[in-house]
Amino acid sequence: MIKFNVVATTLCLCGAMPMAAVAQSPDFGPHEGDQEFSISGTGTSDQDFNSGGLGVTGDLGWYLQNHLVAGVRQSINYVSIESEDSDDDIWNGSTRGYLNYQFLTDRARPFVGASLGGVYGDGIDDSAFAGLEGGVKYYVQTMTYFLARVEYQFLFSSTDDAADAFQDDGAWAYTVGLGFNY
Repeated sequence: MIKFNVVATTLCLCGAMPMAAVAQSPDFGPHEGDQEFSISGTGTSDQDFNSGGLGVTGDLGWYLQNHLVAGVRQSINYVSIESEDSDDDIWNGSTRGYLNYQFLTDRARPFVGASLGGVYGDGIDDSAFAGLEGGVKYYVQTMTYFLARVEYQFLFSSTDDAADAFQDDGAWAYTVGLGFNY
C-alpha cells in the first residue's frame, strides 16, 4: 500500500509540473497605460510596382486599453521615380497619427488599424493622406517585439478628393522593425 501511495504521489507531482510551468510563464505584451516605441525599415511602391523607395519609420504609441493603441508615426524616405520623361530621386517625409486594435494576448498579436496625416518633401505636393493597415507584432521577450506592417495610403488635398483618391492615388507601404513597451 505504501508503494502505491509513493507511486501515485510521484505521478501526481510529475503531472502537475507542466501546469506549474505554464502558470509561471511570463506575461507578454503591454497593458492599459503602457507606451510603445518602435523603429522600422520601410519600403514603398506605386500601385503598379514601377517606382519605389526606402526609408526609416519611428512610432510612439500609448495603450488606451490592453488591445487599443494610439500614437504618432514619423517616416523619412528616399524615393526613386521612374517616368517616361525622366528618372528622379527625391527625399520626403510623412507625419501621421494612428489607431490600431490588436487581437489575441499571446506572443503573436495581429492588428488592424488606420492612420491620418500629411506627406511633404522634394518633388511632391504637400498633401494629406489616410491609410488602412494591418500586421503582426511577435513578442520575443516580455516587452520586446518584432513588427511587420502593411499600409495602403491614399493621398488627397481636400475631403472631396478623398473618395476618388482611394482608388486612383493609392500607394503601399511595407514596414519591418523592432519595438518595445515600457
